[in-house]
Amino acid sequence: MKDAHVNTLTYFVDDMDCANCVKKVEAATARLPGAQVKRSNFTTQILEVDLDETQTSRATLEKNLRDMGYGPSLKQENGQAPHIHDHPHDHGHSHTHEHESGPWYQTRQGKLVWQSGLLLLLAYGLGFVFPHFAKWFYIAATALGVWPLLKKAYASARLGDAFSINMLVSVASIGALLIGAEAEGAVVVFFFAIGELLEGVAAGRARSSIKALAALQPKTATLLENGQTREVGADTLQAGQIVRVSPGGRIPADGTILEGQSSIDDSPVTGESVPVSKGPGSSVYAGSINTEANLTIKVEKAAQDNTIARIIKMVEEAEESRAPTSRFIDRFSQRYTPFVVLVSVLTILVPPLLFQGNWQEWLYKGISILLIGCPCALVLSTPAAITSGIASGARRGLLIKGGAALEAIGSVKTVAFDKTGTLTQNKPQVTDVIHLQGTPEEALRLAAAVEAGSQHPLAKAIVEKAVEKAAEHTSKQPPPEATEARALSGKGVSARIDGVLHLVASPKHASTLTDLSAQQPQITALEQQGKTVVVLLRDTTPLALIAIRDEARSDAKAAIAELKNLGVQAVMLTGDNQRTGKAIAGNLGLEVQAELLPEDKLRIIRGLKDQGGIAMVGDGINDAPALAEATVGIAMGGGTDVALETADAALLRSQTRDVPALIQLSRRTMGNIRQNITFALGLKAIFLVTTLLGYTNLWMAILADTGATMLVTANALRLLRK
Repeated sequence: MKDAHVNTLTYFVDDMDCANCVKKVEAATARLPGAQVKRSNFTTQILEVDLDETQTSRATLEKNLRDMGYGPSLKQENGQAPHIHDHPHDHGHSHTHEHESGPWYQTRQGKLVWQSGLLLLLAYGLGFVFPHFAKWFYIAATALGVWPLLKKAYASARLGDAFSINMLVSVASIGALLIGAEAEGAVVVFFFAIGELLEGVAAGRARSSIKALAALQPKTATLLENGQTREVGADTLQAGQIVRVSPGGRIPADGTILEGQSSIDDSPVTGESVPVSKGPGSSVYAGSINTEANLTIKVEKAAQDNTIARIIKMVEEAEESRAPTSRFIDRFSQRYTPFVVLVSVLTILVPPLLFQGNWQEWLYKGISILLIGCPCALVLSTPAAITSGIASGARRGLLIKGGAALEAIGSVKTVAFDKTGTLTQNKPQVTDVIHLQGTPEEALRLAAAVEAGSQHPLAKAIVEKAVEKAAEHTSKQPPPEATEARALSGKGVSARIDGVLHLVASPKHASTLTDLSAQQPQITALEQQGKTVVVLLRDTTPLALIAIRDEARSDAKAAIAELKNLGVQAVMLTGDNQRTGKAIAGNLGLEVQAELLPEDKLRIIRGLKDQGGIAMVGDGINDAPALAEATVGIAMGGGTDVALETADAALLRSQTRDVPALIQLSRRTMGNIRQNITFALGLKAIFLVTTLLGYTNLWMAILADTGATMLVTANALRLLRK
């Protein structure tokens, strides 16, 4: 239970728009007595803190953040938007505003860049006419750029982080002034400011590509009440209300079609390029486009809970789940920065003191090493790529719940597929009814009565076929009433009809209750055609064999081939019988393990996990244990609640080929990270050696630092391309 003195404060933190910023803010906040960081994210610029105000006041917390150069504004307190007048000392920040980023040159960092750039240009121009005056403009440009860095460095040092990036750059630029290298000092802070601006722009690009989803939902909706229509705000819609959508209009809420048949363009939400024909009973997403006819839709979710809102929230929070590589780089940089300072100090002191070196020369080299060693690019290398990768995936309907999942997906050795609804279309249909007693119609009526309450796709197929046959029959008898219905995990369903136990079961389970040797040839023949057979029993008397087939997805075969090309093994895990499983798997070109109970799937997943990473792909409903046990769980659920919340990743388009696409995205992202780390460390290693040997100067050191940061940022942004 949370202490009564502890408040959960959610801040929007202006200028906390890069991975290094988050690290600094987290470290500074965590050092305050009674403060615990719950959540922080540079994509959303949100900081959520549990704060015991008997130990540290929120005014102290906010002052620390402002001293470090960040602008905190309170968005929520204990989940509620606060009253503005409750906190009169917030320096004019609105507590409820949503951040709207303007052009780069209007931001605080943008202004610093163009103002110091202007001073640099003036100094450069004056250098040709009045060289003496030019020096003072270089000093002014340095002072303008270094002052905010000094304030941040001091604030970080006061809070326990003495070896911050801001400290390195401040010392290097001031050192440059002291040895008469005013131009280099000015360029150091100017390029550093550009690097920070680029980090913000990169994060903003990734943020914008996700926030654009929010614009898909229309502002208004046509509400239908008591036969009358009226315009209302789409964000006011509640579950259960009825809306009407005209041809060409955007669907205002997640819902179910009640009336109308139309082609729905889901591409804005799921990335599905081809419009899908949908009619009564079909689910639709907010933001999708109705292309053909009038639709009447029942709202299933309020605006804050719809698919778009949940995608945005999921992707925004994904960065908080840091990749193992990112955590390693964070730990590495904590030791790396003090090491760079030590090397710089030794470079300055050892040659003059021990080997009669020139103080001016070695001071110059020491300052160069400080700049070369600056870990900006290294710290940025992983989170910039991870954020871009997650954002890129979301635009294509590939939702990934964080850096750890994104990193793991690309390294899996095996992908295990559930059959029904994953490799198949999840639209099974009854193909054969072989009556052993009575009539086929009577057998279907009894089977439908037993299966009436089940949500299993095979049960639905039997019920639909029974309804269809009843409609054709003149008597139109409804299924009889069933009582004491009970699901037998992996075996079938039982219920009592007129007091007598009836069972719809797999042949394997039915054969333990009665002798099916006479029916076995028929069962075998049907299963070899890729059909699933169930047996209808009255007590232990077989009444009928019912065969059902669910066709493979059109893209399943191509998906398995793509996985093989990627060096990933594919296996199908199904509760269906061996012959049906082999018939479908053989056609698709993958291995199969059939007749599995849920606990069997778990056992197989654990075994494959020990042989290397395994991804489990299921529909997110009945595969929850296997999805949780796998290295990476991937749900194909078209945006259902369970699909978005059960697994590590969800495929909104419900296309099998999105599985290899997800693996390729992960590998591209990890390749991007490796390139970034190589750029960051490679450039520094080269310039470190050449500087110590006297081949390169302070200008080259500036290039090693800012050049690496720019390369890393630009490289990460490549992932956002389609």
